[in-house]
Amino acid sequence: MTRNTRNPLRDDLQIIASLIEKRSRVLDIGCGDGTLLQHLQRHHNVDARGMELSHSGVQSCVRKGLSVIQGDADTDLGDYPRQAFDYAILGQTLQATRQPLNVLKEILRIAHFGIISFPNFAYWRTRLHLLLSGTMPQNPYLPHLWHETPNIHLCSIKDFTQLCRAHDIEIIRALTPHNRTPSNWRDPLAIFMIKQRA
Repeated sequence: MTRNTRNPLRDDLQIIASLIEKRSRVLDIGCGDGTLLQHLQRHHNVDARGMELSHSGVQSCVRKGLSVIQGDADTDLGDYPRQAFDYAILGQTLQATRQPLNVLKEILRIAHFGIISFPNFAYWRTRLHLLLSGTMPQNPYLPHLWHETPNIHLCSIKDFTQLCRAHDIEIIRALTPHNRTPSNWRDPLAIFMIKQRA
C-alpha cells in the first residue's frame, strides 16, 4: 500500500475518494481511524458518517471530530433507513464480514451506490506463494499471519463479479489503485462501484 507525503490516504482510498461526488451523503463502514472520512469531509464537503467495529478506531474518529458509531456490518446496517446515503463504502472490509452477500444487499438498500475494495486472492504472487511455500501469503493487502487475520471470506475478482451477476448487482466501475481495469491474475487489490440493478 503506497502513500505519498501530499496525500496521506492509502492507495485504494485515493481511488475511492475520487469516485465520491461533492456534497453527497456518505457512510464508511469499517472506517478504521477515520482517515478517509476526514479527507472526504475536508475536500469533498460531504455529510460523512462512519461505522467501526473496534473501540480504538471509534475513539480515533471521535478525536478527529467525526460522526462515527461503534457497530458491526453484519448486524447493524439494518438500523439505517432505505436510501439514507448516496454512497456506502467498504474499504477492505467485505472479506472480514461473516455474511458478505447480506452486507452487500444491505449496502445497496441504504445507499444509491456501494464502493467496495478488497484484496484479490487470485493475484499471481499470492498463487505463487501458496504453490512454493504451502503457507498462507502475506503482502501489503494481506498483512496478517493466518491465525491473526480478521479476514474470513477472502475472494478473487472473478468470485466477486460472479456474485454480483448472480444477484442482480450492477458493476458501474471496476478499478485498481493504478486506475486501470482489474485483472484476476495481475492485480493484488480491486475497487468496485456497484448499484442494485433496476
